[in-house]
Amino acid sequence: MKKNKYTLPIATVLCLAFLTACGQKNNQNTEEDYGNPAASGFNAEGSDPEAIVIADEVIEAMGGRKAWDNTRHICWNFFGYRKLAWNKHTGDVRIDQGNTTYLININDETGKVFQDGVALEVSADSLQALVDQGKSLWINDAYWLVMPYKLKDTGVTLKYVAEDATLDGKTADKLKLTFANVGRTPQNMYHVWVDKETRLVSQWAYYPDTTAAEPRFTNPWNAYKKHGNILLSGEREMNNLKNPHITDIMVFDELPESVYRAAEKPELTALMH
Repeated sequence: MKKNKYTLPIATVLCLAFLTACGQKNNQNTEEDYGNPAASGFNAEGSDPEAIVIADEVIEAMGGRKAWDNTRHICWNFFGYRKLAWNKHTGDVRIDQGNTTYLININDETGKVFQDGVALEVSADSLQALVDQGKSLWINDAYWLVMPYKLKDTGVTLKYVAEDATLDGKTADKLKLTFANVGRTPQNMYHVWVDKETRLVSQWAYYPDTTAAEPRFTNPWNAYKKHGNILLSGEREMNNLKNPHITDIMVFDELPESVYRAAEKPELTALMH
């Protein structure tokens, strides 16, 4: 997988399916029967029933599927590299990286790109390539923040590996995620550790492909905090990063339309109640 200094390995997921499965609201269901339905195309037949039960327990521990679906705007700073704002219900995304701003929609793959506040005047093909680049950044950065909500995503096969100790010595349930016919790099594989007591994801390991004997990295998911009605973790403890934390995590019910339409960088912290 080709990487630059601003991009870390990503899970191979179909963004549109992610939004369809995880971003829609269902106000007709009660909390009791809302459940945690799998995304269309999740490989339930090939997945282990025990692993599916654990995935549902993870969602419940993080606030429940209904709370996740009803969450509208999520904003965060990805390891100090770039700042993102995402409207889960519309697919609008804002990415500020250095002097470049992407204002895109990841559903219909349209948008504009600005440098130093000025819209780039490029050919249609060049603009589409930039929009695609912005969407790839969002795929990467969102997965690092919200992966636990995607354990039953389109194309995923979920297996139970075993009980296993995390790097800090705690016993956890270890799951394996593989992918088929989705996303940018479907050969990727992840191991995910789920804490026995909290039922939160406490660690993950990334493999560039399913034949890799050793992971490219293994790091913890720490410092869960409640944002809106959901839990999110921002601490990753990666030795090769100057700032191994996802910071400035914010959840909003409403944001001004200008956040996703105007090149001027918004002061999101000022909008927090």
